[in-house]
Amino acid sequence: QVQLVESGGGSVQPGGSLRLSCAASGNIFGINSMSWYRQGPGNKRELVARISSLGSIYYVDSVKNRFTISRDNAKNTVYLQMNSLKPEDTAVYYCNANRDGYLYWGQGTQVTVSS
Repeated sequence: QVQLVESGGGSVQPGGSLRLSCAASGNIFGINSMSWYRQGPGNKRELVARISSLGSIYYVDSVKNRFTISRDNAKNTVYLQMNSLKPEDTAVYYCNANRDGYLYWGQGTQVTVSS
């Protein structure tokens, strides 16, 4: 089992920044990739960013040049730095770990962007 705990969500004005953290614990051996997903009101859950065990990174087009995913292997933690936030970034953000196709999820953290 893998446990994922997100933190760092909150409310911010448009143009502001937040950094989300996802701490992984338990049997983390063999995790292929870590990702951030989000689900806004009335929307499906969507992939925001992914970082593989080899370091390759993917971003959905809507967050390119604004969000940065990174990891600290010593702390078993993945981060999502979110800059230039927009109201449409409002969502619950979920951390995800993939091990050979089996997905683990965190409980989610709310991000609200509003003036």
